[in-house]
Amino acid sequence: MSEADKTPITVITGFLGAGKTTLVNYILKEQNDWKIAVLENEFGEVSIDDGLVAESMDSPEDLITMDNGCVCCSIRGDLIRTLGQLAKRRTDFDAVILETTGMADPAPIIYTIQTNPKMSDHYRIDSLVCLADAKHIEQHLDEIKPEGSVNEAVHQVAFSDKILLNKLDLVNEEEKNRVKDRLTSINKFAEIIETNRSRAPLDRILKINSFNMESILTVDPKFFDDDDTKDVHNTSLVQSVGVSFKGNLHAQWFNMFMMDLLRDRAEDLYRTKGLLSFHGQGDTKFVFQGVHEQINFGPADKKWEEGEERVNKFVFIGKNLDRADLTKSLMECLYKEEEK
Repeated sequence: MSEADKTPITVITGFLGAGKTTLVNYILKEQNDWKIAVLENEFGEVSIDDGLVAESMDSPEDLITMDNGCVCCSIRGDLIRTLGQLAKRRTDFDAVILETTGMADPAPIIYTIQTNPKMSDHYRIDSLVCLADAKHIEQHLDEIKPEGSVNEAVHQVAFSDKILLNKLDLVNEEEKNRVKDRLTSINKFAEIIETNRSRAPLDRILKINSFNMESILTVDPKFFDDDDTKDVHNTSLVQSVGVSFKGNLHAQWFNMFMMDLLRDRAEDLYRTKGLLSFHGQGDTKFVFQGVHEQINFGPADKKWEEGEERVNKFVFIGKNLDRADLTKSLMECLYKEEEK
């Protein structure tokens, strides 16, 4: 099955109180343009309709069908079994939303869907969306965690492709802009969408293929501008670094670079992405994207067009990142004519 024919899954993260439940209710009750399957970790947190969600729902196969064609499903078994049951009906839906209450790191979900044949044959990751409470997100980002543990709010922001900055009615313009700057300092790549009461424009978070390298690098043309305003050597910060340069890469050298990087830095690298041109591969354009040490790599759907400038683009989101060092190491992977 082609990627275009697979059912897109949008993974929703966000700290407690950010508005995930309100978003689910909006999708299941108030909008009528999309038919969506929403997978919930616990029905107890969601009030869909009086008496509709009952304690008698015992298995992951139980589905609640709404008047607008959406369905709600509880993940009471494992994710593979739940999505496997839903696969029988997946062509009835425009998209699947998977809400990850209590899960700070979406990496296991991404890894499961992409590597398990029962999942990857039917589904694809479409986007990672984080809800952020404009009033309280900063205090969650600043929370000091015990040594060895992670700050869930920071991880949720760092992994996302889209950030829904919610509850804007609770902050003034100055506070809103300060929060947006803070979120951008963690994840410069993610698009920030302003919302109230979680009423997100669904066409900006569903079926947008923002997890696809070819489309996501076109979202923000300024991403690769070297305009960092903060100290990138502050190792306590999570940051995003973009590297871009012309030329063709030497495949062996680039592979060695990535192997060394993932061996030494996988824990610090939350997201990695790349759009590549290799010497000797004709007009084939290559893409890769990763979550920690899991990397997917292969040919892009589109080829390099005749006369198109060969520009390699890389995105790194994580801790302890040094733009100058990453740029130098990547450019050392360029193929040089005198070496043939």
